[in-house]
Amino acid sequence: MGLVSTHEMFAHAMRNGYAVVGFAAYNLETLQTVVQTAERLGAPLMIQTTPSTIQSAGVAYISAIVQLAAKRARIPVALHLDHGATLEQVSECVDNGYSSVMIDGSHLGFEENVALVREAVLIAHARGVSVEAELGQVGGVEDDLEVDVAQARYTDPALAREFVERTGIDSLAVAIGTAHGVYRGEPKLDLLRLAEIRRRVEIPLVLHGASGVPDPLIREAIRAGITKINIATELKIPFAEALRTYLIEHPAEADPRKYFMPAREAYARVVEAKIELAGAKGRY
Repeated sequence: MGLVSTHEMFAHAMRNGYAVVGFAAYNLETLQTVVQTAERLGAPLMIQTTPSTIQSAGVAYISAIVQLAAKRARIPVALHLDHGATLEQVSECVDNGYSSVMIDGSHLGFEENVALVREAVLIAHARGVSVEAELGQVGGVEDDLEVDVAQARYTDPALAREFVERTGIDSLAVAIGTAHGVYRGEPKLDLLRLAEIRRRVEIPLVLHGASGVPDPLIREAIRAGITKINIATELKIPFAEALRTYLIEHPAEADPRKYFMPAREAYARVVEAKIELAGAKGRY
């Protein structure tokens, strides 16, 4: 099938009341695991890579692997830049075949955010690539992203519509109480705020920091208008734990094909659970 933009993927999710899951991937093992699991479940898939992942693995390597997997898959697959910080990063991903990018100007003032995002939209839309941006600011720590939770700002529903209209983005990441990384307490989502944003904005809404949010809250958020949820931390931790356990129990093992297997299985279990939670299983 090849990589697809998010337009039809998100439209199908909005029409049918479920969410697409954006899964973080870091290397060949995690990329293969995510694609194989989503295909087995018949679910649409977004593979997400942060700037630090791209720096580590190489944008050309990542894109080549995902494009090959997408070409062979029977499900729609999108490759997404998560939390792109600069227009140069956006351009690099667009030039290397990504089908979706996020430009994150959430740390900027409103007008500066609008200006940055509009430039990214011009770059991406010229090549048929979808654009996500964030209004408000989700707190927490993940990869090279660090925002003091106390400094996080919720999305202003009154500004959300103006932001969408002035930037021309394809999806909007909202700040309603989630956080990146590991939660120190139980998250509380402002679902009334989300419903008001949904009332004012027609494009798909994205929930960052969905790892660790209780399942009932995720379901409520999807019912209130979320079209995409992002999962990263809940993938990394069990992968590392399974790998660590195997190597401790098998100290003489040196074959990565063997010691990566339980880690991949742990990754796959999370992918399957989140696809089912989002209602995306069996949609394709």
